[in-house]
Amino acid sequence: MSGVIAFFTDIQNLLSLGVGVLVFATVVTLLGSLGGGAKLENRMQAVAVRRDELKRRSRQAIASQNAPGTLRHTDDGFKKTVVEKLNLTKMLEDPKVAEQMAQAGFRGPKPLTTFYFFRFSMPFVLMAIAALYVFVLNDFGLPVTIRIGIVIFAAAIGFYAPNIYLQNRISKRRVSIMQAFPDALDLLLICVEAGMSIEAAITKVSQEIGSSSIDLAEELTLLSAELSYLPDRRMAYEGLAKRTNHPGVKSVATAMTQAETYGTPLSTALRVMAKENRDLRLSAAEKKAAALPAKLTVPMILFFLPVLFIVILTPAIISIQDTMAKGG
Repeated sequence: MSGVIAFFTDIQNLLSLGVGVLVFATVVTLLGSLGGGAKLENRMQAVAVRRDELKRRSRQAIASQNAPGTLRHTDDGFKKTVVEKLNLTKMLEDPKVAEQMAQAGFRGPKPLTTFYFFRFSMPFVLMAIAALYVFVLNDFGLPVTIRIGIVIFAAAIGFYAPNIYLQNRISKRRVSIMQAFPDALDLLLICVEAGMSIEAAITKVSQEIGSSSIDLAEELTLLSAELSYLPDRRMAYEGLAKRTNHPGVKSVATAMTQAETYGTPLSTALRVMAKENRDLRLSAAEKKAAALPAKLTVPMILFFLPVLFIVILTPAIISIQDTMAKGG
């Protein structure tokens, strides 16, 4: 036991452990990129569940002659019990969480329950770990006030960690969607001009675009299901815009809604929207390229310039030392 404590209280061992975790995460990320086909299949199965859910809602609405959405979803489990017992949905209420969950690709009540559970439990978990480390294992010679501050800081990190993870997931998903969205609009335009209906065209494009963006294929499949079962097609387009939360997708959803409402040619609207989204993608790439020199300034000062000085000055210093040694 003393050996384990000594291992975790050594800074060198902690740094080595951190480097090992980062290397492992890098390897897992690289290997995960090779399994896109299996991930796409799992995503499509999840969307099929959503399609069946919409079908059940539509049939129930027809049978009862009421508005859709009367089915109640249940989420049973330990996390759900904790959330309900402590009334965390009201204690940690955030009106934007449900919308952000949809933007991150999480659907149904279970992810929302998981979010509230971890937002409540993570501060206590990290606070306990930090307190155990700085008060029991190794105090590093720090005053009590600083150690208490470390524990409070760990609790704050635990409270905001679920939000940070959610925002990171939303950002990555939005980037994945927008990189392939102009190409999807071009394919959609070709299908519509070939005489396909908008539902069949969206279904076809969702099958073809999966190799470029799994997230976009999932959204298009879900849009096709909502167009089939929702009572108002405008609701399906607005749902797509809310789930992506991007100006380009919102403009496309508005244009498609207006094209169906006023009878304007859908192909013309798709052609214009495809060009606009392509320009948006190009401007985003140009913005990143323009910001690159400023972002490289600090890494160059910290990493490149010291190495450059060492490479340039070391031979001169060695030559001067040899000359002084011979002269002496």
